[in-house]
Amino acid sequence: MSLPGLTTLEATPEILRLLMEGLSEQDAKWKHRFSIAETLEHMAHVEGHCFRARVESMVDEVNPALEPYDAEAYFKAGQYSGRDPEDSFDHFEEQRELNVEYVRGLPDSAADRIGTHARIGPITVSHVLNEWAFHDLGHIKQIVEIIRALQYYPHMGPFQEQYKVNP
Repeated sequence: MSLPGLTTLEATPEILRLLMEGLSEQDAKWKHRFSIAETLEHMAHVEGHCFRARVESMVDEVNPALEPYDAEAYFKAGQYSGRDPEDSFDHFEEQRELNVEYVRGLPDSAADRIGTHARIGPITVSHVLNEWAFHDLGHIKQIVEIIRALQYYPHMGPFQEQYKVNP
């Protein structure tokens, strides 16, 4: 068995870089619910303050207590706002490279290491790695939808009536 999610975790920075190609800073800060800039800052923040921290604790300790990551509280506190999108992405990309290298260095047996999440109870490293990849894909989808709404939908003419956008 190999550790799950690594292919997705490794590919995410490249996918995001390709999606962001040609976006202006104004596009990156355009906001319906969340902007691309806020999403990138969230991804940079969660990279070190949630996923890597959880895996490391679970590998290094016996059944550590794991606190929930409250993205909504960070959002309300302004953690994700007012950041330069390129700086956020660069920070995310640097951390992700180190984190993929760290996870690749773990033995397959690390997947079964356990921690106790304060809200949901016992979880394994495998659960965290699957959530991490799932989280990436959700934000890729979110960014894609914003790009669809900004760059293509307004210029589709009569085809607009055949589609809905949900940024």
